[in-house]
Amino acid sequence: MQSDKGIIPLESAIFTFMFNISAFLAAATIYTRYKIVEKKNRTYCFSSPALNLVSFFLGLLGCIGMSIVASFQGLNVTVVHDAGALLAFVCGSIYTLLQSIIFYESCPQWNSLWMCHIRMIISAVCCAAVVLMIVCASLVSTTKLEWDPSEKLSKVLLLRGLHAIMYSSSKWIQKTLVLKFCHRISPCS
Repeated sequence: MQSDKGIIPLESAIFTFMFNISAFLAAATIYTRYKIVEKKNRTYCFSSPALNLVSFFLGLLGCIGMSIVASFQGLNVTVVHDAGALLAFVCGSIYTLLQSIIFYESCPQWNSLWMCHIRMIISAVCCAAVVLMIVCASLVSTTKLEWDPSEKLSKVLLLRGLHAIMYSSSKWIQKTLVLKFCHRISPCS
């Protein structure tokens, strides 16, 4: 979890500073995109100005959510932190979806159809990830950042730089990773 660094003093300051810079740069990019679409729309009249404006405001709300996440530590002010994260993810995914619709409306004058399809696929994956995040977050009751040595956790294996399998000493819980090829993972001793 990226927000874990928000509770350690030095890392907290660096995390907050960098995340706020990221939110500012995202807002600048969203504003630039809004102005480009507005100018191109005067020439080609391909999209509703209201759609561009709604997209702009949702993008800015997402940036405000990013700033809230950076400013309010996850364990100290959990409700505000989580609300900021929800605002950032939901508004950000809707922003990408609306921008994809604007891309489709500007086709073929401004871009190609295959680029529209690629943007829509990315937007759909983004929206699906947000829905999964909300569902999974609603199933978690508490946030735990530190591992307690008294817990029964025997090994964590690394496979090609990825955390691949976690298993307990009594039973194997094995998951198959699909990278380029399907591999069967054998236990380490």
